[in-house]
Amino acid sequence: MIPFSLLDLAPVPEGGTISDAFSNTMDLATHAETLGYNRYWLAEHHNMPGIASAATSVLIGQVAARTKTIRVGSGGVMLPNHAPLMIAEQFGTLATLYPDRIDLGVGRAPGTDMATARALRRTLDDGEGFPQDVIELIGYLGKAPANARVRAVPGAGTKVPVWMLGSSLYGAQLAAHLGLPYAFASHFAPAALEQALQIYRQTFQPSDALKKPYFMLALNVFAADTDEEGHFLKSSSQQGFANLRTGRPGLLPRPAAGVEALIPPAVLEAVNEALSCSATGSPATVTRELKDMLDRYRPDEVIIAGQIHDPAARKHSFKIAAQAMKELTIG
Repeated sequence: MIPFSLLDLAPVPEGGTISDAFSNTMDLATHAETLGYNRYWLAEHHNMPGIASAATSVLIGQVAARTKTIRVGSGGVMLPNHAPLMIAEQFGTLATLYPDRIDLGVGRAPGTDMATARALRRTLDDGEGFPQDVIELIGYLGKAPANARVRAVPGAGTKVPVWMLGSSLYGAQLAAHLGLPYAFASHFAPAALEQALQIYRQTFQPSDALKKPYFMLALNVFAADTDEEGHFLKSSSQQGFANLRTGRPGLLPRPAAGVEALIPPAVLEAVNEALSCSATGSPATVTRELKDMLDRYRPDEVIIAGQIHDPAARKHSFKIAAQAMKELTIG
């Protein structure tokens, strides 16, 4: 069985509140633990009304406090928004409170629009300082030299696992160079997946953290009892992505029948391409589509997302996904 994990954006559904989103996240996390999910990751986004996971490390702590064994982490922290020392302190604190359960996935994108990125950062360098920030962060989490003038307290010596996240060739190259595990954001940006995966595996350099490449494939699952219902649930994500693409981010829309009539054809084509790494439909259909993706990309682990409006339907979808993953092996 391939390890499978869950990616949550703490969605705020139409008709709901941020408080509802947090309650749904805590409920889903305990549900995921009972279903055998390996990790529960939360993602940093800002100035997006439909995503409540902006204070990512705070939510990670809340999820870890309500669970017992599942690993909890970031998928990811957008490191250019932060001083590496502060992230080391935050995740060092989490790792001390919840030993051997915390992951730190980092990305280079701002996780927001450029106006908000300027509000988050003192300077904008287009990510040029990102590699050095990652190296600095890893250093703070390792054993501090005796003569170190700056230490992460807490953080030093915790050796929190650092993951590289990406949706382009840049992240693949950097993950390979630094010898880090790599998660590709194919659940919303699959265009460069095959080339990035090839670069990562072929140019990987072993490190103290990792001796051989470890690749995690991100994909969506919109599962239900029937194919028709699965596609109906997916329509929330399609509408939300279309709103984002057209500069109108909002709450996660309610699902709608005939979604093709609600989204302009050119926008819908781009949305469906962005969501092409998805398994949608009944348990049998989802199992078949997951199998096809596993055989094609041969990941070491899968992380499953799914922006579904109704919390009960979302839990059911992740249950179907877990049952499918337990049945599958790479052919």
